[in-house]
Amino acid sequence: MKYLSWAYLVALFGFILLPVVTLVIFSFQDGRLPVPPFKGVTFEWYAKILTDRAMMEALGNSLIVALLSPLVALTLGFLAASGLARVVLPGSVLMRGLLIAPMTVSYLIIALGLLQMFNQIGIRPSLLATGIGHVVINLPLCFAILYAAIGEHQKSALKAARDLGAREWQVLWFVAAPMLTPALAAAFFLAFTFSWDEFIIAFLLTRFDVTLPVEIWSMLRSGLSPATNAVGSLVFLVSVIVVVALELTLFRKGSK
Repeated sequence: MKYLSWAYLVALFGFILLPVVTLVIFSFQDGRLPVPPFKGVTFEWYAKILTDRAMMEALGNSLIVALLSPLVALTLGFLAASGLARVVLPGSVLMRGLLIAPMTVSYLIIALGLLQMFNQIGIRPSLLATGIGHVVINLPLCFAILYAAIGEHQKSALKAARDLGAREWQVLWFVAAPMLTPALAAAFFLAFTFSWDEFIIAFLLTRFDVTLPVEIWSMLRSGLSPATNAVGSLVFLVSVIVVVALELTLFRKGSK
């Protein structure tokens, strides 16, 4: 039974990581195509993408969107979660359902709806439109995490602060936010990773200032190349750094 458990574990991690390992290995391919056989190690493709102006601009655009849109989504989700956790209204269940509903809708449907709405109100395809789209998909995630993290002891602490004369913004800033720091950080980092590699909304809502996933798609249109593997490896590296940072800070602190 022990050997079966280990075999299952190896097969599971192999199934998950083998495509990524293959991507990384062939990003060092000393040849024109990222396919077997492996012809040797070269850093030519990494140098090529790091000196590619369009690629670096797309990288900067992705960082801007992936940092700002989670901040907006986190702020709105925090305010909504704090309000709905504190006050029970006749339509509270419906409000929570509406806030979480975008999580069940395809990104394609959301992007098409936003594109039509933006055309009606005069917002052109741009990084702003993409950022708004990412707020729409990240707000339900942030709200769900924060609402679930607000327990009875948080509610009691917030009520006590109000009874002692604290204003609402002081209650939120000095009491609620510090108590929810792990949940706030987890929500932000998850929203960052979702926004960082999101493609469909960015593809439909940008025109000239594209994000990194859209630029990678443009590269793939001209065929496979180790350069695309190199870009994918760098994107994967950023995701790994975020996960390791979470593990070393929030999750380890929570386990202690």
